[in-house]
Amino acid sequence: MDAKIASFFESVGSFFSGGDSIPWCDRDIIVGCETEIAESGSGASDKSKNESIMRLSWALVHSRHSEDVQRGMAMLEASLNNTNSPLEKREKLYLLAVGHYRSGDYSRSRQLIDRCLEIAPDWRQALTLKKVIEDKIAKDGVIGIGIAATAVGVVVGGIAAALARRG
Repeated sequence: MDAKIASFFESVGSFFSGGDSIPWCDRDIIVGCETEIAESGSGASDKSKNESIMRLSWALVHSRHSEDVQRGMAMLEASLNNTNSPLEKREKLYLLAVGHYRSGDYSRSRQLIDRCLEIAPDWRQALTLKKVIEDKIAKDGVIGIGIAATAVGVVVGGIAAALARRG
């Protein structure tokens, strides 16, 4: 019985904590990726530059800073149309979905992850992100309903109190 109670409180705690399984990236990793790109200069191959830019994009959309996330999304969106490889397109769509998730645009994130899953339906990483997105949308809906119900309760209580004073 104690295990069930502990499990219940753990699930309630995780519901309100908003934790997810998407990793975060620190600023020093972003700086390292930027340095790598700067040092590669014009002497690096296109493949090497592209890999460095993808690493930087990954780091930016996984950042805790919204300006980094926005920058990473802009880089990915600018390069998405020039992508020929389905694998590379899948990666960019996934990273864009992470960026939109981090920015709070869950519907756009879900659209992008669905496009990603059209390319690779069994890709576990994308399936995990889709579940995280859907859980977040459901949680926000439940919280929104709770807030609306509380507001209605306060209004009705206020009206009832006002009527009681008159009578």
